[in-house]
Amino acid sequence: MHAFLISAAAFIVLIGVMVVVHEAGHFVMAKLCGVRVEAFSFGFGPRLFGFKYGETDYKVCLLPLGGFVKMTGESPEQNLEAPGTAAPDVSDDPGAFTSHPRWQRILIGLAGPMANFALTLALMTCYFWWINEVPAAMLKTTTVEWVTPDSAAATAGFQAGDVITRFDKVTNPSWDIVYEDAQVNANQMVSVTVDRNGRSIQLSLHIPSSAKNPNFDFSDTGISPQIRNGPIDVAEVQAGFPAAKAGLQAGDKIESVDGHAFHYVTTLLAYMQWEEGKPMTLEVLRGGATVRLVVTPTKMDAGYRLGFAAAAIPVREQPMSLPAAIRSSASFFSNNSLLVGEVLQRLFTHKLSVTQMMGPVGIAQAAGEAAEMDGWLPKFGLAAQISLQLGILNLLPFPILDGGMIMLLLIESVLRHDISLAIKERIYTAAFVVIVAFIAFTVFNDVSKLSLFTHVKP
Repeated sequence: MHAFLISAAAFIVLIGVMVVVHEAGHFVMAKLCGVRVEAFSFGFGPRLFGFKYGETDYKVCLLPLGGFVKMTGESPEQNLEAPGTAAPDVSDDPGAFTSHPRWQRILIGLAGPMANFALTLALMTCYFWWINEVPAAMLKTTTVEWVTPDSAAATAGFQAGDVITRFDKVTNPSWDIVYEDAQVNANQMVSVTVDRNGRSIQLSLHIPSSAKNPNFDFSDTGISPQIRNGPIDVAEVQAGFPAAKAGLQAGDKIESVDGHAFHYVTTLLAYMQWEEGKPMTLEVLRGGATVRLVVTPTKMDAGYRLGFAAAAIPVREQPMSLPAAIRSSASFFSNNSLLVGEVLQRLFTHKLSVTQMMGPVGIAQAAGEAAEMDGWLPKFGLAAQISLQLGILNLLPFPILDGGMIMLLLIESVLRHDISLAIKERIYTAAFVVIVAFIAFTVFNDVSKLSLFTHVKP
C-alpha cells in the first residue's frame, strides 16, 4: 500500500507538471497571436473543479491522463468532451483559431512540444548547475569488471578490464547510455569498440531478449560493469543466512571473491549465479586486518543469495559552472532524443515490440521508485526524460496530437484551401478511438508486468 500511494502521488505530480507546462506553451502562444482561449484543462471528461478568469475557464477534469487548451473554433477535437455536438460558426470571429493565418496556428501547435523541450533543458541545467551528484570516488571509464565464462560476451571476445569506447553509435558512452541502448537493441547484435591495454579492438555483442524486460540487468549479456573502485562495503547482514553463518559482519569490506577483485555487489551476484551455489572464499578487510571466510550461497526463488545488504555507493555534490551545466544538459537532451528516435524507428520497422513501451501504470511505478531513491538524479532525470518524450510524441503526425494538427495545416497550405470540417471530424473521431484503445493496451501491458502477475507465471 505504501508503494502504491507513493507511486500514485508521484505520478499525479509528474504528469500534472508535464501537462501544465505543455498546455501553457499552447496557451501563451495563442494569447500572443490574439486567439481566444476558452478553457485550460488538466485532464479530460467532466469538470471537477476550477475557476474562470477573464475569458478562460481553468479547470481540472475527471480523467487525469492528459489535458488540453480549448481555443475558439480550434478544430473538431475540441468537442471530445461532448461528442456529436455541432461546432458553432466562428467564421466572422476575429478571436477564433481558424481566423488566424496558418503560420500562426502552426506556431501555436509547436509551442506545446517546445515548452516540454524547454522544461527538459531547464531541469537538467538546474540539476547540473546546482547539484550534479557524482560518485565520491568517480570512475570515469566504462570498464568491464567481469565477463561470465561461456556467455555471449565471452564468446564474442570480451575480457575483464576492457574499456568500452564505442557502443552501437555512441562514442565514449556512460554505463547509463550503454544500458539504454542495449534495451533498444534487444535480441540483436551491437557493434562495440573496446580499448584493451592501449589497443582498439572491434567486437560484436548479442543483446539477449531479456533486455525487453524493464527489470533487465546488463550482466545478462555476460558483462558486469565496473561502477566504482574499492571493495564491496557490507551495510547489513541478515541473521540465519549463509553470510551470517560464515561470520560476515556489518562494516566488513569484501576485497575479493575466489581471487576476483569485485567492486560492485551486482558483479558478485552474477558470479554466484554462474557458480551455481558452490562454496566461495571471501577476502574481507575488518578493522585493518584481512579475514578469510568460506561461504556457501543458498538457493532462493530469485537465484543464489548470501544474505547481506551492500552499502550504497557514496556520492558527493559537484555543481558545474553555468556554461558547463548548459552543455551537459544539451548532451542529455541530444542523447535521449536520439534514443527516443531510435525506439520509434524500431517500432515502425517491427524490430521492437510495442509491449516494451511504458504506459501510465509503468510511468507511475517508475515515478514512485524515483521518489524513494536516494539523491536527486533519479527525480530530475525521470522528469526530464518524460518531458522530452512527451514533446517528441506530440510532434508525431497523428490526428489529435499537435503533429497531426500541424500536418493538416501544412496540407491545407499546399492545397490553398481548408479541409472540410466534416472530414476533419471523422479523422479526429477515429483517432480518438485509436488513442483510447492504445492507452487501454498500455495499461493492460503495464499491469501484466507487475510482480503480482509475474510471480504466477511458469
